[in-house]
Amino acid sequence: MTGAWLWLLVPLAPLMGACALAIWRGRAIAWLWLVCVPALVLVFQPMPTLDLPMLWDGIRWGSSDDLSRAWLGFTALLWGCAGVFASSSQKGDAGQMRFWTFWLLALAGNLLLIIAADALSFYLGFSAMSLSAYGLIVHQGGPGPRRAGRLYLQLAICGEMALLAGLMLRSHATGGDFSFSAWQAVPMDGLTLALLLFGLGLKAGFWPLHVWLPLAHPAAPAPASAVLSGAMLKAGLIGIWRCLPEDDPLLSDWAQVLLVAGVFGAIYPALLGLIAGKAKAVLAYSSVSQMGYLVILMALAWRHPQQHQAMTIVLMIYGVHHGFAKGALFLAAGLIHAGRLPRIGWVLLALPALAIVGLPLTTGGAVKTALKDVWYAGEFEGWLLWLTVSSLTTALLLARALWLLRCDAADAPPGPPPPLQLLPWALLSILALLLPWLWPALREPMLHGLYPGGIWSSLWPLLMALGVAGVVVRSGFRIPARLANLPNPALSLSLYFKRLVMQPPLAVPTARPDAQRWRQRERRWNRFWNKGALAISAWLLAVLLWLGWLW
Repeated sequence: MTGAWLWLLVPLAPLMGACALAIWRGRAIAWLWLVCVPALVLVFQPMPTLDLPMLWDGIRWGSSDDLSRAWLGFTALLWGCAGVFASSSQKGDAGQMRFWTFWLLALAGNLLLIIAADALSFYLGFSAMSLSAYGLIVHQGGPGPRRAGRLYLQLAICGEMALLAGLMLRSHATGGDFSFSAWQAVPMDGLTLALLLFGLGLKAGFWPLHVWLPLAHPAAPAPASAVLSGAMLKAGLIGIWRCLPEDDPLLSDWAQVLLVAGVFGAIYPALLGLIAGKAKAVLAYSSVSQMGYLVILMALAWRHPQQHQAMTIVLMIYGVHHGFAKGALFLAAGLIHAGRLPRIGWVLLALPALAIVGLPLTTGGAVKTALKDVWYAGEFEGWLLWLTVSSLTTALLLARALWLLRCDAADAPPGPPPPLQLLPWALLSILALLLPWLWPALREPMLHGLYPGGIWSSLWPLLMALGVAGVVVRSGFRIPARLANLPNPALSLSLYFKRLVMQPPLAVPTARPDAQRWRQRERRWNRFWNKGALAISAWLLAVLLWLGWLW
């Protein structure tokens, strides 16, 4: 148990940062990124898990496996870098105290759900993160953020209710045990599986539960979008991975349906993103598309439980790769409005985009090779064509995102961006190249994919996308207005429910009583009781005492 208490600092450090913010106000903002340090320290110096039976039975915090440590590491580093970025980008904001309060609450919840080894701790962290993210989405104010925040909050509450119901059913099936380890040995039923997939899938942004993502990202500040896409989306995924047993016949039966949803979810959102007119909206659709790959990975794990360990490694490196790359791109969307990027800056900006496309010698190239290896080992090899198509749509989508970022940079003020925004963004961007050499889990698949056939399979979608992009730019093609302004059924439904809830349950009375008439009646009533009020009160007490004695 020596040192196990340090796990308390992981979720409590952001809460202590919130206390420091309340006491020292603006002077504490520059140091709030330090609340991520305890989590990073425990990644490299892991301690025994911490049992806290004084809170409730079975509570356990810690990261005893490689997946939890990797998830905790990239989450803490991403929040820390985005926190440094936000300390500069949000400077002078009239609502920065509100922003940082929601920021720290969401961070505490995100870190807690990662180190939670029981369902109650996970749900506590998940709820704190989900509900606090609403404050980040609506922070900038205006019709767009309010509309996005309303839809997000409606879906978040629905997801919370479904998740809670699924967790309670799962606990009931295990005799009241909330530990994830106990859940691995108990078969899953269809209702519980559907509830968990819906509740956690809403947060993960899986298609068709992604409708809040393309609205929330353009509305939120850039650092909030970075952690929302890079870290918070992964919370739903790790929840599904932990709550469901590794070997269950029901999961195997659902694998084919999940695979179809994953393949469609990787291609269709990318096509929608190609007609989006804002860079952050395009990046949001890219996140939805990338979540489709993780759904595919889950389908492979469900159909081939004997390869669960290999699938876990792919999930681990995919989460780290996507978290850093997408966080860097969203920070870039805010950075280009703060100053003029030099040429080397545009090279750094392109690195995470090329990594997501799967360029060799990057984190994305290593992940793509690892995903193909587990795909070939399964029985879904006939679906490999759709994986190739999704690679092409991903390359086209990232090319459009870079083009829109380039267009937005034309309005940037002269001079370089502030160092507190430039440095954390540059660190996240360069990790796309450095991390495969620093981390053996990524280095092995990266080197494994460095053969002529593997290099060509990674490069041709990028080359074709660049060719198509060049033709489109030279021809002056513009997105048709009919496609650019497609109706959003989710927004219409959200507004309908808002009006339904705000509608009064009963008709508001319109009659106006005669005040003078009622005043005269009140006076007559008062005069009547003043004549013998004391005697009547005495008689009433006597009667009540008599009735009580008879009883």
